[in-house]
Amino acid sequence: MVLNGKSAAPGAAVGRIYVYKRNLFTPVESSIPAGEEQSHLYQYLSVKKQALQELEKLKTSMQKRDPEKAEIFIAHQEIIDDIVINEEIPAKILNEHWSGDWAIYHVYETVIAVLKKAPDLLIAERAADFDDVRTLLLRLWYGEKGTQLSDFTESVILAANDLMPSDIADMDNGKVLAILTATGGITSHTAIIAKSYGIPAIMGIQGLCETVEHGQLAAVDANEGIVILDPQEDVAAEYREKQEAFHRDRQEAQAFLTKEGRTSDDIRIEIGLNIDSVKDKDLEASAYTDSIGVFRTEFIYMGRDTLPTEDEQFASYRKVLEKYGQKPVYLRTIDIGGDKPAACLNMQKEDNPFLGNRALRYCFNHPEIFKTQLRAALRASVHGNLWLMFPMAGSIDDIRRAKEHLESAKEELKKEGKPFSDFKVGIMIEIPSIALIADIAAAEVDFASIGSNDLCQYLCAADRTNSFVSDYYQSYHPGLFRLIRETVRVFDTAGKSISLCGELAADPLVIPVLIGLGLRKLSMTAASVAAVKRAIASIDIKKCEIIAANVTEFATADEVKEFLISSV
Repeated sequence: MVLNGKSAAPGAAVGRIYVYKRNLFTPVESSIPAGEEQSHLYQYLSVKKQALQELEKLKTSMQKRDPEKAEIFIAHQEIIDDIVINEEIPAKILNEHWSGDWAIYHVYETVIAVLKKAPDLLIAERAADFDDVRTLLLRLWYGEKGTQLSDFTESVILAANDLMPSDIADMDNGKVLAILTATGGITSHTAIIAKSYGIPAIMGIQGLCETVEHGQLAAVDANEGIVILDPQEDVAAEYREKQEAFHRDRQEAQAFLTKEGRTSDDIRIEIGLNIDSVKDKDLEASAYTDSIGVFRTEFIYMGRDTLPTEDEQFASYRKVLEKYGQKPVYLRTIDIGGDKPAACLNMQKEDNPFLGNRALRYCFNHPEIFKTQLRAALRASVHGNLWLMFPMAGSIDDIRRAKEHLESAKEELKKEGKPFSDFKVGIMIEIPSIALIADIAAAEVDFASIGSNDLCQYLCAADRTNSFVSDYYQSYHPGLFRLIRETVRVFDTAGKSISLCGELAADPLVIPVLIGLGLRKLSMTAASVAAVKRAIASIDIKKCEIIAANVTEFATADEVKEFLISSV
């Protein structure tokens, strides 16, 4: 029997399945008799205290092995201490006479529902964090013990409906051959951890835990998103070879990490880093990347109840600029809005947030928030090589309006005698409408960065977070490559810098196409840098151009993928 899902971390494995079932607590809606409100409130406060202590232990345990992943549990502690949640739950208990467990469940469920609809995958995946915290609180409410993944006596393929950060905090990753889940996305914490540990992972396997059995033999190809149950010996042997090849390949790729991105005929390809925090661990890649390709500043606004001040933002921007010195830092203004659950922002729920009030549109509707960020960025510009870019520009009007806000912020700082430097101003090309007039846009800006994830979903009219239309989100669609080709061409003709970020930039199979289309700047997460540099080093410009020319003439995404695989 063959199961299918979405590849979240590459690789292959053969082994016995370990079915992991989390403790699920779903209380029934219930009220409490008058006079018992204080008792339920005290129990909630006690449970909250226990949860914080348990998370502290998990954080300490993870810090010994992976300090970066320990930050996950700090985020969970912040969720437990969230001001809004800690106003809502007591209010439900005291004013509406809800039982404590139902109040916990319902208040968190409201937040989770909003998060899941967020257009930004990174935000949507945070629903798992709130669900994890809720499960912890309810487990402690009922006095149950937590399950552990630290006691494996042999190597296993871990199968679960979903995995939360607390589930895998003590996981013996040396004993986990692969991870399979029924839910979860490619940007979830499970996916991120799996990639960093080099564990193959497939997510979104419908009916997984109802289909597989504990101890059942399985062969996993995470590159293709395939799981074969009870494979014949010859198939198992084939997949063991894939497993060994994956580990060899990973080790070989690491040799390219600290090298420059250069083709075999010595053409330089600049490698940028995508970041969504300013932690020292995240900035270590400055030693082997050429720029910050996307500085996702919206992280500064998340997980807090008050707006970040100008000085707070300035300190974060300054830290990154100083770390990268004269290397460019592409600072993207906040890409947030619609139904994104930032408590510090006044947002309304929208039926279709992907096409709604987000990014620049949100900033235009809240000029005071936009100006604070622009002032902070301007002040920080004297500490490095700032390249400021606006996301979700859909028209020339958007570009001009954003620049007017920037000029207004400059005038304010001049009057106040606060210094700032000249710097590059550009846009993210994510909406087809601006890509189709890229020649006009190029005259308005100094540079552009193609956001391949959003450009693909808008081009294909397929919500990339919606599993029901995942087959329509085609990152190998020949139309996407044609649009990229034309955008790069007109920016090159105008003598303006153009780069590409998103999943395409991190896909070694697509690297020759992107180079062949004229791109010389790519940006990705740190985990993808080594493999991308190796892909660049393995090919020359002439072959890249031939591959790109072929790709733009195919009729379907499947034809493109088959051709690229055969061209490796």
